[in-house]
Amino acid sequence: MGSRLCNQLFHASYVSGAFGTEWSVKYNQQEICALKGSTVFMNGTYTHPEHLTVTETFWAVDPVHGVEPTDLSKDPDYSGRVEYLTDEQKHFSLKLSDIMKKDEHQFCFRIITHVERWTGCPGVQLRVTELHVETPDEVTEGETADLTCKTTCSLTDPTFIWYKNGRPLTTKTIKNNQLHLQTVSSEDAGSYSCAVRGYQHLHSTAHNLRVRYPPKNVSVSISPSGDILEGSSVNLTCSSDANPPVKNYTWFKEGGTSPVGSGQNYSIISITADHIGLYYCEAQNEHGAQRSAGVSISFKGERENKKINTVFQCPLLQ
Repeated sequence: MGSRLCNQLFHASYVSGAFGTEWSVKYNQQEICALKGSTVFMNGTYTHPEHLTVTETFWAVDPVHGVEPTDLSKDPDYSGRVEYLTDEQKHFSLKLSDIMKKDEHQFCFRIITHVERWTGCPGVQLRVTELHVETPDEVTEGETADLTCKTTCSLTDPTFIWYKNGRPLTTKTIKNNQLHLQTVSSEDAGSYSCAVRGYQHLHSTAHNLRVRYPPKNVSVSISPSGDILEGSSVNLTCSSDANPPVKNYTWFKEGGTSPVGSGQNYSIISITADHIGLYYCEAQNEHGAQRSAGVSISFKGERENKKINTVFQCPLLQ
């Protein structure tokens, strides 16, 4: 309701200050932005003509011309969530807990005397917001990224807290409502949420930050493992951590200049002496490539012969 209409409605009962004090209602804040689920206080002071005796005070929302406002404490929508406070110095306060989106109203203080009634209007406009994290959809390793904790209205002096995978972040740069990642690494990928100090239990919805990076931790496994019999088969498998996933796997044999195979798996069906040596794979995606350490393929018979030759080179004991 506009202030002009509101004043016309409720100032009609005003009696000029023939007895000194006049009617007035002053709020500490005329607009409050509150976090959904939080508790808010609306405070102010009032005066009234000295010849009048106050019999009742309460709060109401969105007063309408010709309709007696409903006491919030008696409204089922506010049951158990409203607490009033007044004192001898004519201070008044409304404590409203477990704020909901549907609480977005204009809250007005109502004064009833044995003769007149007065509503302090315009009252306090309540806005309700939730927290929402905005991040880039994806960021490439080495770049800078800013994550923002957004609200639909301006909270009063908030201190923002950031969480990654549910744990508070203490080693990152936080400025106002932004989390700044100076040089993004693959370890920064994860689920991020934010909260306001004092209401840490009211987290925002989590948002995933995806990080693109070249292959890492490239390794080769061999099956069967250990020594291999001549004529048997062997399978090599290459694994890697990468985002996006590895596009190309290329196999090399130590000493060779050309690839010996491609694909995540490399198989040798019948081992011969020509296959003996170190093998490694190279994993590649659009952001780079990395090679694995070498894996050795050798014959069981070859190792036993080496052991025998070594024994015969030792001098015989007398």
